[in-house]
Amino acid sequence: MQEMPFYWSYGLESSNLIFCMHGIGSCADAFLPQREIADHLSCRVVAWDAPGYRYSADPANEPGIDGWADAAADLIRRLGYERSTVLGVSWGGVTATRLALRHPDLVEALILADSSVGSGTSSKNAEAMRSRASTLTDLGAAEFAKQRAPLLVSEKTEPEVLEDVQRLFADSVRMPSYQWACNSMADTDHRDSLLSIEAPTLVICGEEDRVTPPKLSAQLAEGIPNSRLVHIEDAGHLANQEKFENFNREVSNFIQSID
Repeated sequence: MQEMPFYWSYGLESSNLIFCMHGIGSCADAFLPQREIADHLSCRVVAWDAPGYRYSADPANEPGIDGWADAAADLIRRLGYERSTVLGVSWGGVTATRLALRHPDLVEALILADSSVGSGTSSKNAEAMRSRASTLTDLGAAEFAKQRAPLLVSEKTEPEVLEDVQRLFADSVRMPSYQWACNSMADTDHRDSLLSIEAPTLVICGEEDRVTPPKLSAQLAEGIPNSRLVHIEDAGHLANQEKFENFNREVSNFIQSID
């Protein structure tokens, strides 16, 4: 059996599960602010380091978006759950979408935060995504994170939040998995698959997201039948970290509305 990825867990193990999937330059600890959802809803929040990130072992081969989605499904089942709410941010949202498409029995509800249909919507977008990893090779993780992190947050974000984003980025990414993650985004275009998603879906985004602008979240919400769209004021690409109180409130309200 494949080695289990690293994850942390918060809340009652016997309760309903919220499974969290981080973005392409992050890790499980990006979801530490979401622990208060477990307290509020008396549920369990689990966040992973995707295979090839931070504390998780590298995949033996390039997984592709299907491989990462299947690894998440395997972890959910190994944790003892037949159903879960899946929360994905950015690349994690694209992977969560694929999880919902490949393993619909596992996904009771879907939350797509500052995400998109993937980067395979045009050859230009795909090439830009594939080539991003070369900057990591050229600069090293610390400098790459220093240059990239300010783009991920609102200009109004508190300095300590930016520092945390930069630290998690630098600690989490490495080759070849970062290149593989970029490739998985470049190879993905979910536009024609969204109609197949049956799970109730919350699409949530920061109003000042410069990486995946709100129009890309609107595209998700328009394509998924049973979905709603929410914006978080004064937040950029990482709304769950920047404005976690507002983010958590919207997520909690959504989950309670479908119980």
